[in-house]
Amino acid sequence: GKMNKAMEWLSDNKDPKIICHPAVVMFSDVFWGQLANRYFLLGRLYFLFMLIVFLFSQSILNHLHAHIEDEKEEEYIGIFACRIVIYLGSMTRFIYQQMKQLITDCRSGNVTRIGGILPVPTYLFSYKEFGSMVLMTCLILMLCLEPILHCLGSDNKKLFYPHCKEAKNIKDAYSVIAAVAMLLYWLLLTDLTVFSMRISAFLLVIGRVASEVGLFLGALVYIIVSFASAISSLNQKLKDFAGMHVGGLSLWEIALGMYPTSHFEQVMDEPFVMVAIWLFAVLIAVFLMNLLIAQLNGAYAAVYDDMVGYARLNRAAVIVTTLEQVSDKRWARFIQAQRFEERLEFNEGDIGLPGGLQLTEPSNANPTTVDAIRRFGGSTSRAMPWPEEENLDGGDDDKFDRLEKLIVRATKNRGGSGGSKKGGSSSAGASGSGGGSAGAEEEGSE
Repeated sequence: GKMNKAMEWLSDNKDPKIICHPAVVMFSDVFWGQLANRYFLLGRLYFLFMLIVFLFSQSILNHLHAHIEDEKEEEYIGIFACRIVIYLGSMTRFIYQQMKQLITDCRSGNVTRIGGILPVPTYLFSYKEFGSMVLMTCLILMLCLEPILHCLGSDNKKLFYPHCKEAKNIKDAYSVIAAVAMLLYWLLLTDLTVFSMRISAFLLVIGRVASEVGLFLGALVYIIVSFASAISSLNQKLKDFAGMHVGGLSLWEIALGMYPTSHFEQVMDEPFVMVAIWLFAVLIAVFLMNLLIAQLNGAYAAVYDDMVGYARLNRAAVIVTTLEQVSDKRWARFIQAQRFEERLEFNEGDIGLPGGLQLTEPSNANPTTVDAIRRFGGSTSRAMPWPEEENLDGGDDDKFDRLEKLIVRATKNRGGSGGSKKGGSSSAGASGSGGGSAGAEEEGSE
């Protein structure tokens, strides 16, 4: 049969505690190490190859020379070949995957309405799928704005020349879209961190702490807009604050420490502007920055204990999606390799039950003095009564009896030794003999 839904349910539950249970860790590592990682790696290697091709076409081959006149026709041919590979091998693949998931969600009614009005397929709420959709859109726009295609009809001596007059007005837009696509390629490549729990946990912590940085940036923009509009309403003649947009840029530079110190001499001539900038600097440097540090510390402390659990949840989601691509033949070979029909050994020669996975550990990892497995000799017939289980460790009553005997014996020995040393003392001898007789009587009675 196929894999049951336990892993999928654990992944959907999003509980970092349960996913770290030893039993769950064991079977998830078996699935990942023996089956899922190979299929996942093959898909990521194809994506990595497309990233390298895109890197050569957009960032390497077109910057080999400082001047356009020095570029060669062979370089243009290489750039065009790389871009054709991207459009055919990457863009079409993204279109197929996005259309497939879109149709699946629409048919199954798996749609979420934003604000109760706008319907959005649920798969787009995953950052990976949303990034893939944006990357697909960027590649489609790049194909429509491709400078080489716009220059095919122009009179050029070099083949696939991209610097013609027809492409002059679209090169800036094309370059911006290409830059966004490059960032998305690198962002989607972070899926490879699933091979390392430590790196994956670190990346997930960054993602969860980033929300606090977003709140800080939102508050910063709000304060900049407020102070920029207030300073613009003052009666002042500073060029750096002539208008709300210019003043906002100057305040942004002050917040980042990039504002030229020489310009503060001009600000000193406007006392009201100086007071406003002083209040802005105190609010940003003293209050907002310290608040950001406190928020980051609190968010990290909240996520730190469960960061490995979140990393394992991420791997569990990858396992579930990857095993859907495994063929029935490969799954049957995997099940056969587990040898569930063979009996497991508790120890060498001690045969146990079938249907499990055997894990070995060092003999000193978990030392035990009492065997947890009770063994009984005799016939295994069901008609024979089960032998009565004796108290192997003696129980508390036997322990007290042995302790009492030990005390009596110690007292007897001590009394006997005292009598031999004080042979002249009749009282000591009497007490010693009395003690001995008492001990003998008690021992005899026992």
